[in-house]
Amino acid sequence: MNETKTPSFLPERMQILSGSALKVIAILIMLIDHTAAILLLNWPEAMEPWFSAFGRSYSLYRVCRDVGRLAFPIFCFLLVEGFMHTRNRFKYGRNLLIFACISELPWNFMGTDTWRYERQNVFFTLFLGYVAFCAIEYFREQQLLQVISMLIVLAVSYFLNADYGWRGYVFLLIMYWFRYYKPAQAIIGSCWLYYEWKACFAFLFINMYNGERGFIRGKFGKYFFYAFYPLHITILVILRRILF
Repeated sequence: MNETKTPSFLPERMQILSGSALKVIAILIMLIDHTAAILLLNWPEAMEPWFSAFGRSYSLYRVCRDVGRLAFPIFCFLLVEGFMHTRNRFKYGRNLLIFACISELPWNFMGTDTWRYERQNVFFTLFLGYVAFCAIEYFREQQLLQVISMLIVLAVSYFLNADYGWRGYVFLLIMYWFRYYKPAQAIIGSCWLYYEWKACFAFLFINMYNGERGFIRGKFGKYFFYAFYPLHITILVILRRILF
């Protein structure tokens, strides 16, 4: 994968993270975020202020949630990389949709502790971004159809109300459009994330990417990272039921 390595705003000696390492970092950050959202939110001690900075008090819960903002941009970057390198784009998109459906029930219980929730899980946002990537590639020579396709998917993302919503979908397009120039990707992506500025620090990890696939290979490794999302939410929801 080195042949697709793109310029980074970090020196080459700092570009030490493979795609596999980025995946591990992303799921660990996501685990911290969801542990706070599902468990710490119900633990009074975790809500008590630890320290104050910039006129704001920070609790263990707040710190974990702020750290968790870094996960989504990394997952978006990995989705773009996966799209560019997959051997079968249909199967890639199919897997995203399948795990979006599988994740919906755990996600509903995470949000409302019931079978129903008005928002959908983040896999749907990633899937819609992937659909847009495919449309852009398919209509490469027909710019009007590209724009129409992106607007249609934008409308779907708005009404679907999945996690990160239409803003997450637009962010995915930014990550795709500037995939070959990481400094611009970081600057424009960070500007778009003004409403969730903590997420901008994810570009430090993204620019440490060295273009290598890394140590995760084979079907088990691939599907583990799909399954981790619904699995860890299910475990945390069960723990919430037991502890609180």
